[in-house]
Amino acid sequence: MKHLKTLLFAVLFVGATSFAAAQSNVAHINKQDLIKAMPEYSTAQSEIEKLGKTYEATIQGSLKELDTKLKQYNVEAEAQTQEENQKRMQEVEGMKQSLAQYQQQAQQDLQEKEINLLKPIVEKADAAITAVAKAQGFQYVLDAAMLIVADGKDLTADVKKQLGI
Repeated sequence: MKHLKTLLFAVLFVGATSFAAAQSNVAHINKQDLIKAMPEYSTAQSEIEKLGKTYEATIQGSLKELDTKLKQYNVEAEAQTQEENQKRMQEVEGMKQSLAQYQQQAQQDLQEKEINLLKPIVEKADAAITAVAKAQGFQYVLDAAMLIVADGKDLTADVKKQLGI
């Protein structure tokens, strides 16, 4: 029995020591805040907003053109034949469909542009986080945005220093 108690105590001691050692190898960082603080992020956001405004202006112009044409056709409807009015309505429906497709394509283009612009920024942030974690001996770095309790080392300031921000 005494031997079993000694063995149990040894297992618990080793487990607690291992857990304490693992705890000291964990740090955290708010990656989203880090990325937003990078100058490249502001540049990318500006470029995305500029492209978005270009698409929006084109869409608004097309909507205005569609609205003008629809009003004109409605005013002229009584003077036109049934066949002509049907042809005009098909034209309007075609314009609506084209506009919807353009809006969908514009949204996809914006998303793709955002991914392409942000990917190197995220990779740069990841590389800096890895470099700082290795330099300071951390085996794990958790994203602080998902943590409920964060008593470990916060690497944000060190990584910002590594990035020069």
